[in-house]
Amino acid sequence: MDPLIRCESVSKSFGEKVALDGVSLDIPEGKIFGLLGPNGAGKTTLIRIINRITIPTSGAVYFKGAPITDEVVARIGYLPEERGLYRKMKVGDQAMYLAQLKGMSARDAQAALKEWFIRFDIKDWWNKKVEELSKGMAQKLQFITTVVHKPSLMILDEPFSGFDPVNADLIRKEILRLKEEGATVILSTHNMESVEELCDEIALINKSHLVITGGVEEIRRKYGNNNVEVEYTDEEGRHSEVLPVPEGGSTNDVLTGLIGKGKVINAFRELMPRMNDIFIKLVTEE
Repeated sequence: MDPLIRCESVSKSFGEKVALDGVSLDIPEGKIFGLLGPNGAGKTTLIRIINRITIPTSGAVYFKGAPITDEVVARIGYLPEERGLYRKMKVGDQAMYLAQLKGMSARDAQAALKEWFIRFDIKDWWNKKVEELSKGMAQKLQFITTVVHKPSLMILDEPFSGFDPVNADLIRKEILRLKEEGATVILSTHNMESVEELCDEIALINKSHLVITGGVEEIRRKYGNNNVEVEYTDEEGRHSEVLPVPEGGSTNDVLTGLIGKGKVINAFRELMPRMNDIFIKLVTEE
C-alpha cells in the first residue's frame, strides 16, 4: 500500500544552518506515526514543511502519491507546539471561529463542539474568556479545535505538554479513538511511554538527519539484548531467571531446554529495551 505521506530527500537550510539534510520517510495511512528527536533535531521544521508553512530547500513531500497542495493542508488538523489563542475572546466564540475556518457550517460546528465539550467535561466554559483558562484548560480547547472538523490527517506537536496525568490519559484515549475511526496521526513527542503505547511506527531525527525509521516493536527487537525472563517450577520450588537466547536460536530453544531438565514453565516474556533507552542510545551515539 502506498503511504499517505512520502517525504523524499527533504532538506532545509536557514542561511548556514542546516535544519534537515536529505530526510526520506513514509507515513502510512490509518496509523499513528511518532516523529522523535531531541530539541533542535529538525522535527518541527519537517512538520512545517509538511504543512507548507515552510518550503524545503530541496526535496519534496507527497500526499497519496501527488505533491502536497494547499487544498490538502487546509484539511489537516494541526496542533503546533507554540500554542496560540485569542485571550480576550470567549471560549465558545473562539472554538466556533476556528471550526468555521476549517470549513464547518455554524450549525455543524456548534453541534460538534457541544459534543466535544461534554466529552471533555468543559461545557461550563463556553462563555468564559480564554484568559481565564489555566494552561491545561487552554490545551484541551486547542486539542478540540484541532480535531473537531474530523480531519483524515492530524499532526500533533507535543500534545501532552501542560497536562496532568489524568488529562494526558484522556488525550491518549482520544488519539486512539480517532485512529480507530480511520484517522492518520503524526505525533511529535518526548514522552517515550506514549510512543510505546500509541505509535505503530516511528522516525528518529537527530542533528538534521534521519537516524532510524520503522515499526516500534521491530525497532525494540532490533536493539534488544536477546534475553528471556522465565518463571518455572521444579523440585526446589518456584524460580525466576533471565536467560540468553542462543545465537541463531529462539525463545522456544530456551523453553525446550528447561522442560528437558524437568522444569515446569509458568510464564515467560522476551526482554526488550524501552523506547526511552533506545532513544538515548541512538542520540548519544550520533
